[in-house]
Amino acid sequence: MSDMQFEKLFANNKAWSERMRAENPEFFSSLVNQQSPEYLWIGCSDSRVPANQIIGLAPGEVFVHRNIANVVLHTDFSALSVINYAVETLRVKHILVVGHYDCSAVKAALRDNGAGLTDNWLRHVQDVRDRHDATLAAIDDLDERGHRLCELNVMQQVVNVCQTSVLREAWARGQSVTVHGWCYSLESGLINDLKVSANSREEAMVRYRDSVEAFH
Repeated sequence: MSDMQFEKLFANNKAWSERMRAENPEFFSSLVNQQSPEYLWIGCSDSRVPANQIIGLAPGEVFVHRNIANVVLHTDFSALSVINYAVETLRVKHILVVGHYDCSAVKAALRDNGAGLTDNWLRHVQDVRDRHDATLAAIDDLDERGHRLCELNVMQQVVNVCQTSVLREAWARGQSVTVHGWCYSLESGLINDLKVSANSREEAMVRYRDSVEAFH
């Protein structure tokens, strides 16, 4: 990146800072002194999916974790640490697992497109693909098949979140945390609620099975 490009970024930052101060003189001081979001957003790293803007919330109102294809693994200590901090320290009320249609990573997993090192990460999405091979194979349109895999992947990640020790322990002590599964449309800017919201591991499995059966 050239010096001119960096200068543009710094200028943008200055203009944004001044605009926020003009709109609310206490904006930055309130952010420094408190972080109390009710939501944890687990989403894709795609630059077209800005968490706060999509749901119309300000900085400080959403705690965010992002990775390629919004995957939650029981061996990924980055994701688990974020979930742990969000639930045990920030006491979030809702965990939003948010995929998006036309996800390049999901498309690559669906079509076995080589992506180098990323292939190892996308293997987890391919596990979802293989688990629902018959359902996906019944969809002739390749784009629609990709959309369905996006949904199935989100639904699986909701189950994965609900099976973490963090959530199991939170629910056992009576903490109120609900896990949701959404898919975002790049074309319309709208969110599709996949109807797999759960307040327990058992409920997550029931919702998952019901939603999968609805696809048949």
